[in-house]
Amino acid sequence: MDAIWLTGAEWLAVLRIGLGVWWLESWRHKDKKSWFEGAGISWAADVAAKHRWNAVRSGFEAVVTPRPRTMAYVVLYAEFALGLGLILGFVTPVALVGGLLLNVLYFTLMIHDWGEQGQNSMMALISVVALFGMSWQSWSVDSALGLF
Repeated sequence: MDAIWLTGAEWLAVLRIGLGVWWLESWRHKDKKSWFEGAGISWAADVAAKHRWNAVRSGFEAVVTPRPRTMAYVVLYAEFALGLGLILGFVTPVALVGGLLLNVLYFTLMIHDWGEQGQNSMMALISVVALFGMSWQSWSVDSALGLF
């Protein structure tokens, strides 16, 4: 594989790290206090209640609505863990698959919002490319430890 300036594996590491920064920024810009008080989940519940697909409405009601505080922690700490895991390249395949699943969930919930659709589809695409390109081969804890 020919590449300019960096090797192909290093460019994939740049892509992985950039995705990690994107996840970390998603976590950083949230008002944690209001999220833990229920604002983020309330907003998502409002979106889910108006969703065109019954499966999304009923799934949200069954999984998220009974435990809003727990779900707020899950969302916030998942984004934080994904960001750090991808930036450091630690258990990278797990982080990439987890991020891909979270993007699919966000994409599905926000089916009416074009901005969210673009962001989540691009993050999902980067996850797939980084996963199948084995982006943990360079500049990663996984590589240093001989994992994967």
